[in-house]
Amino acid sequence: MFDIDWTSLALPFAYITVLGGSLYTFSTVYRKRKAFENANLEPWFPPHLQRNIYLTLLHMEPEPGQEKAPKVPDSVIRAALLRRAVEDIRRIIQIRTSKQALNTLLQRGSVGDDLNQRFTRAEKEIEEELRDVVTEANALAPGWGQTIFQSANEIAANTMLRTRLEEIEGRAAADKEWWDKRREAIQKNFMKELEEDSSTKDSTKGASDDEGVLVDSATPASTPSGGSKKKKGKK
Repeated sequence: MFDIDWTSLALPFAYITVLGGSLYTFSTVYRKRKAFENANLEPWFPPHLQRNIYLTLLHMEPEPGQEKAPKVPDSVIRAALLRRAVEDIRRIIQIRTSKQALNTLLQRGSVGDDLNQRFTRAEKEIEEELRDVVTEANALAPGWGQTIFQSANEIAANTMLRTRLEEIEGRAAADKEWWDKRREAIQKNFMKELEEDSSTKDSTKGASDDEGVLVDSATPASTPSGGSKKKKGKK
């Protein structure tokens, strides 16, 4: 049988125990600190107003002096849930649009890790929100969870198109005023160029007339000599 010297093994075991306890303490403190920091991070999206309205309608409490809460029609609850799904569609579009730009900025080191944590938490929240909406829709009407987001997507697209048209119509008056000013400036420049061209032509014509006068004044001096020669010939 081998004799074990427990005294010599006490120091390594004590070292391992202290090391393991230190690592466990560090990991626990680190996780708690990260959880505290994540909890204090500013959310990516503002409060979900449509979800709050839906939950308020679904869980209405009785007013003072009444035993039962007022009955909310199913059509109102369904409309509130549909509006909630429309807001979820809008947030999904915003997340998909921002994800590529955020990844590019993270690779360049232009943004910190806090922004990435906020975005990751927003992605998880929207995934949970989608599952919750599907569950609520199936509870209100069996099978509605498969088509609610299709209807919400159509409503969101129509809303965006209507908003875009209103923006264009709102800029129509300003654009028309800008084009009128631009056309007036172009007309002024064109008329100015015409006046400059006409003045240049007038100056050129005056110079040519002066040259013609000089030529005509030089011509009569040679005419008499020619006439005298003809008269002498007749004699």
